[in-house]
Amino acid sequence: MQRTLIPESQRIAHTAQLFGVHFPLRLEPTVYALAGNLSADYTGGYWHFYRLDNHTFYMAPSADRPFRLISPNGYQGDLSPDAFGVTICLFAYSNLCFGTNQDFREICADQFHGLRRFALTHPEAQAILAAID
Repeated sequence: MQRTLIPESQRIAHTAQLFGVHFPLRLEPTVYALAGNLSADYTGGYWHFYRLDNHTFYMAPSADRPFRLISPNGYQGDLSPDAFGVTICLFAYSNLCFGTNQDFREICADQFHGLRRFALTHPEAQAILAAID
């Protein structure tokens, strides 16, 4: 599965097309909050946006160091910034599937399943799956 970095000039249009107003109001804040809650190493910063060839979106912090993630399921491990982003987005999509807006719940469910398929091919698949399952 291929991923493509979304250029800065296309970020707003791309996320608006996929999520509408839910991206800046719900998804993005959820991602940042989960990143801070699940890793003491995360202190904010710029995130890259990616599109996958299965029409799935994820974001990952722009960093040159791993992030120590402590999952509610007991998993603890160091993840590359990309694997950390995939993991955090999977948590966010899962959490947002239980919201009140039916359309957004369905979008999040579709995004979760598409991103999980990508995670299965990721070099850090074992750690990502251990963190989310």
